[in-house]
Amino acid sequence: MRLSAYRILCRFLNSKFNVEEPNKHRPGLTHAWRATGIAWQGLRAAWHHEDAFRQEALVAAIAIPVALFLPANLLGKVLMIASILLVLIVELLNSALEATVDHTSLEKHPLAKRAKDIASAAVMLSIVNALVVWGLVLFWGG
Repeated sequence: MRLSAYRILCRFLNSKFNVEEPNKHRPGLTHAWRATGIAWQGLRAAWHHEDAFRQEALVAAIAIPVALFLPANLLGKVLMIASILLVLIVELLNSALEATVDHTSLEKHPLAKRAKDIASAAVMLSIVNALVVWGLVLFWGG
């Protein structure tokens, strides 16, 4: 494992002068509180900048209450809701990857296209997964 000069300097200063690394988080509830705030910022950013996330969130807002009232057993309801939440999670990861690739360079590059295509495929597979789960629970009794 190679250490950058910055990390080596931070470790040296920490050992000699008890200085903490600037990237370390405070432990405990302070970290949890800040992490929650950052997560909400991410959800707001996705809502404001990503059409696909808004569409999938609206589908989730309808599908989750519907799942709760459908005549399925508890496991079936949990699987249906989890499959919808998985779509949102994968969409958030896809949006983050696309934003990172776009920030790195707006030039067309085959590796950037491949990364974006693979992330989009992951979203598509999560949607297919949700459809399959809902179909199995509803039509084969979950």
